[in-house]
Amino acid sequence: MIETNQQYVNWFRHSAPYINAHRGRTFVIYLPGEALANANFAHTIHDINLLNSLGVKLVLVHGSRPQIQTASSKANVETHFHNGLRITNLEQLALVQATVGRQAMQLEARFSMGLANSPMQGSRIRTSRGNFITARPIGIKNGVDFSYTGEVRRVDAEAIGKQLNDGNLVLISCLGYSPTGETFNLAAAQVAGRVAASLQADKLIVFGADKGITNSRGEQVVELLTRAGHRLVHQHQNSGDSWSDLSMHIDVLSRACDAGVARGHLLSYKEDGALLSELFSRDGSGTMVIKESYEQVRNACIDDVGGILQLIRPLEDDGVLVRRSRELLESEIHYFSVIERDGAIIGCAALYPFDDARQGELACMAIDSSYRGGDRGQILLKHIEKQSSHMGLQTLFVLTTASSHWFIENGFVSAVLEELPTSRQSLYNFQRNSQVFSKQLL
Repeated sequence: MIETNQQYVNWFRHSAPYINAHRGRTFVIYLPGEALANANFAHTIHDINLLNSLGVKLVLVHGSRPQIQTASSKANVETHFHNGLRITNLEQLALVQATVGRQAMQLEARFSMGLANSPMQGSRIRTSRGNFITARPIGIKNGVDFSYTGEVRRVDAEAIGKQLNDGNLVLISCLGYSPTGETFNLAAAQVAGRVAASLQADKLIVFGADKGITNSRGEQVVELLTRAGHRLVHQHQNSGDSWSDLSMHIDVLSRACDAGVARGHLLSYKEDGALLSELFSRDGSGTMVIKESYEQVRNACIDDVGGILQLIRPLEDDGVLVRRSRELLESEIHYFSVIERDGAIIGCAALYPFDDARQGELACMAIDSSYRGGDRGQILLKHIEKQSSHMGLQTLFVLTTASSHWFIENGFVSAVLEELPTSRQSLYNFQRNSQVFSKQLL
């Protein structure tokens, strides 16, 4: 119990910088209808309440797809989808309006709770909702008439901002209204993205079924740059697969960040505490989407030795990298460059110049397994190439046993041992049988 209490105390102390950073900021949170129906929903509401109590300005956009589907089935109303969007006729629109209205009132009731001995005790959350979204019809696309399914035309950011400044939590649904007085059914995730962009929100938080994004090896991607996000969506669309929720979420987050939202977050609505873990810890619990990385690539210094050793040890144990002692690393630290994130070393690479041959060796390149998939390798490589050019080197070469495809994809070509500087040839380890690759520098 003492250890558990101390862990709590340590976590709470380390969360203080994040509490200070988030106070007064504007967060837009998207909760799909599936999240509202999930067993973890009560905990999510409690965590949103906590954000409100810490002074975060909150906009909650809620979806209603499964609830609308249930209402349609009970009413024996046939439903059709195209490219992930519900085709809403007049009969279905009445069901959508009734379902969304009922859902909004349920959310207001949730935020009005204040039971003693509960996380909501004394919360006093005031909610506000209204006609903040001006919509227009999608119309007919590729011969498909979407009828009363629409898209966002304009967001009344000024009105929402006034509500936030008054301390209200703003509730926004999937309904939008036209200047002609019509109501349209919108994709709630896209509404959230447009609202976040219009407010220039500090964060857009999207809850989905998945715990962020995983790469081809099943490893979680902690950070995703928007250009990589657009590439993933494009690949998915070109594969011929139907439009998935995950693809839509990546698309919405990437577009919002490109439009000025500081950071996007993709979390799982099934995971208890995902919101708090993402916002109040260094590594988070999901995938963060940003336009440009807030990490820095820099030359290494002696204080980085411990972080580099911690980073490369697993790769050395697997035989991917040649083992280096602390003493050797300390003596060669001036050859290294690192990627630093919140004081932690999450990437490194070394450049050993051979001035007489005007060649440089790229060595000991490593990215923390938790941060792969965000183009960090390419960023680090560009940094090394820039260093090489400043040194007057014409060729960069690398010896590798496990990453040949990555180097080929990044402009390296197969080479032979005899093309390396003579002094480097004499150090070649034939037992490792490393492949040699080289790249001409511009």
